[in-house]
Amino acid sequence: MGRGRSELLSGTLDLLILKTLSVGVLHGYGIAQHIRRLSSDALRVEEGSLYPALQRLQAKGFATSEWKRSPTGRQARYYRLTAAGRRQLGLEESSFLDSVAAITRVLRRAEP
Repeated sequence: MGRGRSELLSGTLDLLILKTLSVGVLHGYGIAQHIRRLSSDALRVEEGSLYPALQRLQAKGFATSEWKRSPTGRQARYYRLTAAGRRQLGLEESSFLDSVAAITRVLRRAEP
């Protein structure tokens, strides 16, 4: 992943995780795969970033987790979005889209 994509990901990782969990309950690997798949492999979330972000979201009350058996028979921690997490997702998504719109305006109108 190039430098620009890495910086974008670190600045938006919580948003991407919250959005992914809005689809349903997933384990960490499933979250990473969902983001990778929907981004057409442009965004790859590494374990070293994913799990600290999930812990941070749980500490803030935006997600909860429980241990369950995965389809492969292994124990895995499954994450679920809370009501507070759903509200936070709305705020973060709106803010992010406003920022993208502002950046787009600058890029389209920038003149020397």
